[in-house]
Amino acid sequence: MSFMRNIEFQHTYKSLAKEFYSEQPVYKYPNAKVVVLNDSLADELGMDFAKSSEKDILEFLLGYTSKEPIAQAYAGHQFGHFTTLGDGRAILLGEYTKPNGSVVDIQLKGAGRTAYSRGGDGKATLQSMLREYIVSEAMHNLGIPTSRILAVITTGENIQRNNLDQGAIAVRVASSHIRVGTFQYAATQGKEYSQELLDYTLQRHGISYGKNKALSLLEYVIERQSSLIVEWERVGFIHGVMNTDNMTISGETIDYGPCAFMEEYDPDTVFSSIDRNGRYAFANQSSIAGWNIARLAESLLPLIADDEDKAIELAQEVLASYSQSYTDKWQKMLMGKLGVESYQACDDELISELLMLMNANKLDYTNTFYNLAYQNLDTLKSQGMSDWFDKWLARVGDIEKATFVMRKNNPMIIPRNHLVDKALKAADKGNVSLVENLVKVTSKSYKFTKDADKYMALPSDDERVRATFCGV
Repeated sequence: MSFMRNIEFQHTYKSLAKEFYSEQPVYKYPNAKVVVLNDSLADELGMDFAKSSEKDILEFLLGYTSKEPIAQAYAGHQFGHFTTLGDGRAILLGEYTKPNGSVVDIQLKGAGRTAYSRGGDGKATLQSMLREYIVSEAMHNLGIPTSRILAVITTGENIQRNNLDQGAIAVRVASSHIRVGTFQYAATQGKEYSQELLDYTLQRHGISYGKNKALSLLEYVIERQSSLIVEWERVGFIHGVMNTDNMTISGETIDYGPCAFMEEYDPDTVFSSIDRNGRYAFANQSSIAGWNIARLAESLLPLIADDEDKAIELAQEVLASYSQSYTDKWQKMLMGKLGVESYQACDDELISELLMLMNANKLDYTNTFYNLAYQNLDTLKSQGMSDWFDKWLARVGDIEKATFVMRKNNPMIIPRNHLVDKALKAADKGNVSLVENLVKVTSKSYKFTKDADKYMALPSDDERVRATFCGV
């Protein structure tokens, strides 16, 4: 019997009340074809595709072997406005136990309509699914918590967006798809639903807790999300749509839509075409994460204490820790990027001056730290960094020790927006080699590789990507 047919999913999410999900049979796509298969992730999952036929692999990836697929219900604040949502274009095949014993969700994204599609077709374009594959793999290899894509499959259908686009499905793997918005949804159903979800989440993620389970969860999410945002800032990543339904309890990056990596340093950078007011700009991501966590706290209030005033008081005490947690991690992150062991009061001025110089001189975020880590003095001088460099040199002292640290914290290569755009357009015409090459080269973001200069080069004016789209 095929290895794929021996894989069994668990369905523990269905132990929750039926309000949390809808039964959702998978759709059949007779002309489906695997476009990319993530061998690295398959190995991690212990899935030996080599021992299965193409037909069995495709049927497994499309969920034909799942006995109880569902779509999950949740809510969320989208650009600050609350609405009830759900998996409008995603189907959870079930949970899968990895060889190391940890449990992950395996989900189809773009597989068709569900009970939560609200007039949408539930499908996705090839370019949007490949974008998620490229960027999530880069994030994983940069050392940043993220969901990952096991495979991208074309459905053999064209779907109507601005134009007719190829339809595709991404097979997504995450430690769970429990979101801040899931707790917001539970709160609309009643206290008993919030309690049920809380207990399940603590167990699912192995979260330790004290006398107050709800506050323990809040503390856990603060720790995970403050760490995640700092990691985004370390590499210049901009999520694009930090709605509460796109924020996981696990602290993984999820739902890559109009995401991008900042090139010229500007804290107000926005790439998402739908973010017209800059709500989710690079510099706002930390405060938005705090705002989202506050929405989680609101949904947990009935579980924190019976008396609402007391619950608010206790929640605010925990929420107050977010700012300090983030600041401590941000300082440590910047020290790593600058090769300094510990943070001192004088470093505020050093960092502020650096960021202002980068902004004023329109310097590339990734390349500036690379040039510093590898002592490319001529380049730094030509960019107006001479005086600052001397101050930094006096601060670090041992240059060899400093640069050793810096080279572990500052990537050379990111999936630059124009390269991603070029790869996606080529894939849409049937050539996925640029996608595969980009994933390969970003798997070694901290090391010199063949043709590294090509991937570090800045875009020409006509190559520059100024906006990205959800591309659903």
